[in-house]
Amino acid sequence: MEKRIFEVGDIVRLKKPHPCGSSEWEILRVGADFRLKCLGCGHMVMVPRTLVEKNARELRKKEENA
Repeated sequence: MEKRIFEVGDIVRLKKPHPCGSSEWEILRVGADFRLKCLGCGHMVMVPRTLVEKNARELRKKEENA
């Protein structure tokens, strides 16, 4: 099983959608807890790392601007 590397600025698609309908979240903080921002409505939540790792379905890396 591959180990995902989560970084600030990445977009993660979670298993269940937010009540606003979006399932994509931007990672704002990484550590024992993650701060996630919903890309649909802008709501921010703190979620334990284990929950994010378990429920992540897709991880898109941030765009590197040179």
